[in-house]
Amino acid sequence: MNYLPNIIFAIALLLGLGYFAKNVKKLVRNIKLGQDVDVSDNTSQRWKNMINIALGQSKLVKRPVSGFLHVVVYVGFIIINIEVLEIIIDGLFGTHRIFSSVLPTSVYGFLIGTFEVLAFLVLVAVTVFWVRRNLIKLARFWKDEMKGWPKNDGNFILYFEMVLMTLFLVMNATDGTFQEMQSGNIISQYLAPLFSDSIAPVIERVAWWLHIVGILIFLNYLYFSKHLHILLAFPNVYYGRVNNKGQLNNLASVTAEVKMMMDPNADPFAAAPEGAEDEVPAKFGASDVQDLSWVQLLNAYTCTECGRCTSECPANLTGKKLSPRKIMMDTRDRLEEVGKNIDANNGEFKDDGKQLLGDYITNEEIWACTSCNACVEACPVSIDPLSIIIEMRRYLVMEQSAAPSELNNMMTNIENNGAPWPYNQQDRLNWKNE
Repeated sequence: MNYLPNIIFAIALLLGLGYFAKNVKKLVRNIKLGQDVDVSDNTSQRWKNMINIALGQSKLVKRPVSGFLHVVVYVGFIIINIEVLEIIIDGLFGTHRIFSSVLPTSVYGFLIGTFEVLAFLVLVAVTVFWVRRNLIKLARFWKDEMKGWPKNDGNFILYFEMVLMTLFLVMNATDGTFQEMQSGNIISQYLAPLFSDSIAPVIERVAWWLHIVGILIFLNYLYFSKHLHILLAFPNVYYGRVNNKGQLNNLASVTAEVKMMMDPNADPFAAAPEGAEDEVPAKFGASDVQDLSWVQLLNAYTCTECGRCTSECPANLTGKKLSPRKIMMDTRDRLEEVGKNIDANNGEFKDDGKQLLGDYITNEEIWACTSCNACVEACPVSIDPLSIIIEMRRYLVMEQSAAPSELNNMMTNIENNGAPWPYNQQDRLNWKNE
């Protein structure tokens, strides 16, 4: 018996899975560069969110056309790849459609028939997606941040899916043994007559090899693509915000100081309580990715670049420079840059003179935000661009004293007059007498 194909298959499988594991390790390392944050609360609600939003696609289908098409691709691609298990067993042990000899013909035929129908539907769906992106040119796919690699990446993944689904159907159509079963060849039976009996076995082997190698390539392509959300959507939704979307987190040290200022009996010169010094962060807000929390960095890697956030952002709709999608893309790009810096310097980060705020995201962008949470509500995988914007604003205000003049005036009025308006407290009710 010739074991060479099995050996080649095993080597290809080990190389593909090994490279994937290496990139997953790097991904986890990069996410852990973020600040620690406690997300152990509301466990039951987090599980519900993951089931409804990540698994059930509940937020995605709010836009029925793209939502339905995505569900088709999502369900089809996941279920069809169950057959990968059979391919792996066949490849390692030299068998052929091992499950057909284990399962009843009707059951095996039902499974493969379902896979074929789903493969056809996925082909239709990704073709529609391609048309929407490249011919209809939906506005959200043609924003400035989508030029170059992001645009190409969106198309590459569609081509990947088209090729993999086609190879699956061709593999079935040219498999004489499978076609003779007359069970499960719901779509492939119409393709079978296109291939002569003499060449069909060769095409079947070529399609089989290309299909499994294509899946391994696709698996490793995910790390470099926006489609990393296929793997990260579930943990991202689980660790997503569960409190009221309008509620912002407060810095403990600032809260303590404000409470002291409001307490008429407090001694401002008293020594800080033991351990209180630990509450003061090394930096207020965030200027680079290491200042953000690991959940925010997970958000950045999970971004699907679908543009729903930007398409519903009132600042963007009125011509402002802000794009919540770009905020997430910039955060991911900077995080990748930091990760490569660490790799190049034996596990240590060497200051490169760059940071997220300024080199990637401008002050103009973050001050254009209205804090309305439209982007947070629109995201189908519970990403929170607003939280990153707020942290960068905090840095500018509390570390750089670089707030816009209008905001500085308001804060000065609050400090002096107890209100955001430039009126003395005694004069506030004068309007009643007019």
